[in-house]
Amino acid sequence: MSESMSGRHWAEHEERGSFLLMKFTAWAVRRLGRRALAPLLYLIVFYFFLFGGQARRSIRQYQTNLADWSGRHELRPTLKSTFGQFMAFADALLDKLDVWNGKLRPEQIELVDLSGLRSQLRGARGQLLVGAHLGNLEVCRALAELGEKVQMNVLVHTRHAERFNRLLGEAGASHLRLIQVSDLDAGVMLQLSERLDRGEWLAIAGDRVPLHGGRRVTVDFLGHPADLPQGPWLLAGLLQCPLNLMFCLKQQGRYRVHLESFAERIQWTRREREQVIRDWAQRYADRLGQRCLEAPLQWFNFYPFWKQHDD
Repeated sequence: MSESMSGRHWAEHEERGSFLLMKFTAWAVRRLGRRALAPLLYLIVFYFFLFGGQARRSIRQYQTNLADWSGRHELRPTLKSTFGQFMAFADALLDKLDVWNGKLRPEQIELVDLSGLRSQLRGARGQLLVGAHLGNLEVCRALAELGEKVQMNVLVHTRHAERFNRLLGEAGASHLRLIQVSDLDAGVMLQLSERLDRGEWLAIAGDRVPLHGGRRVTVDFLGHPADLPQGPWLLAGLLQCPLNLMFCLKQQGRYRVHLESFAERIQWTRREREQVIRDWAQRYADRLGQRCLEAPLQWFNFYPFWKQHDD
C-alpha cells in the first residue's frame, strides 16, 4: 500500500466501497435472497481475513486490550478468535440484508429497556441516541420501522448520505434517514433542532472520529488512550436534549437492543466545556468496554483504533 493510501482517514478508505457494497447487496438480496448470497459474503470476508494484515492486527490489538483490561485471559487473541470476529462481521452483514429487505421480524428482537425509553418515543420532543460499532446498529431501524413508527435520523460522516437515502427508500426504510454531519455548522444545528421539535429522534455512533480532523477527545478505552468524537456530547449540550445509549448485540441467535438513559442534560460554561465533554466521553468509553465483554467478537472497527489518526 502506498504512503498516500496508508495515511488516509478510515472514512476515506470506506467511502466509495461502502456505497458500492450497499448498492450491490441491496440489488443482490432482492434478486437472490439471503441463502444464495451467504456463501459469496463469507468468501469475501475470508478474503479480507487472509489479505487484510492491518485488519487482523487491529482485531488482535482489540482482543488483547479487552482481555488485559477485564482480567479475562480467555479473551486473549488466537487465530480462531481473530477469524471468529471476521465471521461475526459476515453474519452481521447478512442480518443487515434482512433489515434492508424487511425480513427482520419483531419476534427476532428483544428490547431491553430498563429506563422506559420506548414510552418516550412518541413524546412531544425527540431525543438523542448514541450507539457504537458493536453488534449491529442497523437493527436500530427496528425502532423506526417495526414498533413505534418514529422518524429516526442517523447522523453520519459519509458524503453519500443522499444516495444512501435513496437506496434505503428502495429497500422500504420509510422512517429512517441519513443526515451528513461532517461539520456542525449553524444550518445543520438548526435542522437538527427542528427535527427534535417535531418529535423525531437522532442517532449517532460515539466511537469513530469524524472526517477531516474534526473535534475529538482522548479518553482511556480498555486501558489505553484512544480518540473518540466530541460530536455526541456537543450535540446534546447545544440542542439541550436528553442523551441515551443504544447497543444491539446478537446473543443466542436473537438480537437484544439495549436502551439506557445516560444524560438528562449536558451543560457547561465556556471555561469548563472541554472538561465536561471529556468526562462524558470517558463515561461512554467505560460503558462501551462493559458492553464489549457481553459480545467480545462483535466489535467491528477493523482499523488501528488506539493510534492517533492523521488529519
